[in-house]
Amino acid sequence: MYLPQHFEETRLEELHRVIREHPLGVLVLNGPGGLDGNHLPFELNPEDGEHGRLLAHVARANPLWREAKDGDEALVIFRAANAYISPNWYPSKHEFHRQVPTWNYQAVHVHGKIRIRDDERFVRGVVARLTRVNEARTGSDKPWKMTDSPKEYIDQMLSAIVGIEIEITRLVGKWKLSQNREARDRLNAAEELRKRGDPLTASAMLGLLANRK
Repeated sequence: MYLPQHFEETRLEELHRVIREHPLGVLVLNGPGGLDGNHLPFELNPEDGEHGRLLAHVARANPLWREAKDGDEALVIFRAANAYISPNWYPSKHEFHRQVPTWNYQAVHVHGKIRIRDDERFVRGVVARLTRVNEARTGSDKPWKMTDSPKEYIDQMLSAIVGIEIEITRLVGKWKLSQNREARDRLNAAEELRKRGDPLTASAMLGLLANRK
């Protein structure tokens, strides 16, 4: 990933936060047929190892778990806030007319080594924790849990998936949030995003500006 220094994010707690809040990642492996990407929800275990560990599962019908070998290099891409930025939102544009459109975003690239976990206990734990965390986000008064379904059905569903874990060896964060613009341009662009219904990107831009004053 091309990473100018002014866009680099190195705070481990921020990188982990994006993974927790935006857990759907793209797992990229170089298999027998070349590069392949799978979109999977991940659980982050931040205390396991120097950088943490990612846990997930795939369908047993997915060839990934048969083609990948323990220790293979893996890349998982997570994306958070992102939005198109119009030059018209920069006050300086109306003075100098030397601006162009861009796209702001937050992305985390997780590099690590994959391990296949084809055991029921591991898979059951991953599914239970992912369900608990994401059901809580729905705001339901009665969140779904695995025991809501018959044991035989859950056992059948669990037998149809295989667990994976990724030992994180390196994290690369890119917060491209108009850090290379004047403060007034960033402030006004953030306000335009907020008015257009994108508080996530607006908050990310304003928060970074406040943290780095």
